[in-house]
Amino acid sequence: MKKVLIPVTNHATLGSTDQANGTYAPELTHVVDVLNANNIGFDIVSIQGGKAPLYGTDIEGDEINNKVLGDASFQTQINNTVPVSQVNVDDYDAIFYPGGFGLLSDLASNEEVAAMAAKHYEAGGIIAAVCHGPAALLPITLSNGELLIADKEVTAFTREEEVDFGTINDIPFLLEEALTRKAAQYSKVQPWNEFVIQDDRLVTGQNPASAHAVGEFLVKLLAE
Repeated sequence: MKKVLIPVTNHATLGSTDQANGTYAPELTHVVDVLNANNIGFDIVSIQGGKAPLYGTDIEGDEINNKVLGDASFQTQINNTVPVSQVNVDDYDAIFYPGGFGLLSDLASNEEVAAMAAKHYEAGGIIAAVCHGPAALLPITLSNGELLIADKEVTAFTREEEVDFGTINDIPFLLEEALTRKAAQYSKVQPWNEFVIQDDRLVTGQNPASAHAVGEFLVKLLAE
């Protein structure tokens, strides 16, 4: 059985504010739903381990989100995430970073997770991320000293979407700008539209609407 490693944030607020945050549930649950449908296993991990903060758990009309959140085995995983220090990345076929603002404050600069992801990618592994998830790509440095994204086209949550969402003044940094400075190319479409880019074994999605498609791209790559 193929298996995906899912690192999530331990940071429970939006930047340095007291606004409840963490991982945005639909960006995790919609990909998990695609993995489940294709009999692909997954483990949820975090830097510190333990219960991972989620928000967006009560979105009306999102039946997939409700279904996955209501699954007992999923709840066991999200409430007992494995510390990254206990993870053997060689056991996994792909890494997926869901979004949410929380990871801008930890995974976006964590060298331990970045080193693990670099090793995984250089061994032929797949990396996928959606919305703010691509922030976790920023510190990934390959063995040749180059950033993973230095020669890649990527997408992620846009400046316009931050403005629309009312978070532009509270985020630790603007992800679009950070990726534009470090990636070969940052691309985007109109706010809130589905948009996914695959560049070699790297898949990125722009926003929550892109989560399901990121899951589909991931499954397709895993089948190759």
